[in-house]
Amino acid sequence: MRDDKRFQFPREGKNVCGRLTLPTPFALLNSLVMKTALLFSGQGAQYVGMGQDLYLKSPEARTLYEEADALLQNGFSTVCFEGPEETLTDTSYCQPALYVHGLALFAALKKERPDFSFQACAGLSLGEFTAHTVAGTFSFAEGLKLVAARGRLMQEACRATEGGMLTLIGASREQAEALASQSGLQVANYNCPGQIVLSGAKSLVPNAVEQGKALGLKRCLPLNVAGAYHSRLMQPAQDALAPLILAAPLQTPSVPVFSNVTGQVASDVATVRDTLTRQVTGSVRWEECVEGLISSGCSRLIELGPGRVLAGMVKRINKDVPCLSAGNLEELQALLPQL
Repeated sequence: MRDDKRFQFPREGKNVCGRLTLPTPFALLNSLVMKTALLFSGQGAQYVGMGQDLYLKSPEARTLYEEADALLQNGFSTVCFEGPEETLTDTSYCQPALYVHGLALFAALKKERPDFSFQACAGLSLGEFTAHTVAGTFSFAEGLKLVAARGRLMQEACRATEGGMLTLIGASREQAEALASQSGLQVANYNCPGQIVLSGAKSLVPNAVEQGKALGLKRCLPLNVAGAYHSRLMQPAQDALAPLILAAPLQTPSVPVFSNVTGQVASDVATVRDTLTRQVTGSVRWEECVEGLISSGCSRLIELGPGRVLAGMVKRINKDVPCLSAGNLEELQALLPQL
């Protein structure tokens, strides 16, 4: 296996190979007038074939996929590019796939725009690990090990329990929390205004749908998922992941990274370890993360991941702040003139 130091993602001010770069006058001027935040995708955005164009046309991205294949030893790239879909959807494959894909997009971006800089980042659920990697909190390999373990442990928890999830469309926070309390479910995701997700025992979901209708909610939609993510049913996964996160070599993030469980910046190593651990069973406060990025002065958000899912949420949270998206090489190249 190659020396892992070569493939560590840089702390701000270095390119993807770790060499110091000097900003052009234009890039320096642009950085003074616009703060940029990077956003990374969570589980559910994946699709078969994702990342193959990057692998074929970007040497920097190919290096990451090759490193992932060598580390995971499970046919990782083949599943990403060729499927089958049910294997890629398995949490143990899906989470590493989205992690590597996000970082492959970032590596290709930095190759094309060495002077590109960002001032903050965030990721939805597992995307928070991707965000920490680009912020230099841990190396590509260390982050991949944690994400692979997280996915495997969560998949085991799914198989050991009968979990389900329910999307509430048009519900306020107060209504969602009232329904969670009445039904015995938990709030899994505060995604954006009008979109909140509940999670818990699958047997409780049908009754929760009826209770939601009684509360006057517009739509209560059961989700076709393998388990109850971000609920107490994931506690065994969280307990097993905790010592791995505690033992992993971490550094203070080079830029602010917003935590899913608090909606605030995780600014030191101890807080990062704590919040990444609690995230497995805790509510994802994505709306608060985006509001925090904007409040901190970020006036441009860039989603690196498939499907424009996060851009859609950002538009619901604050329509006045643009969120650009790139989920493949063609979209990334179309984005470059705007950077």
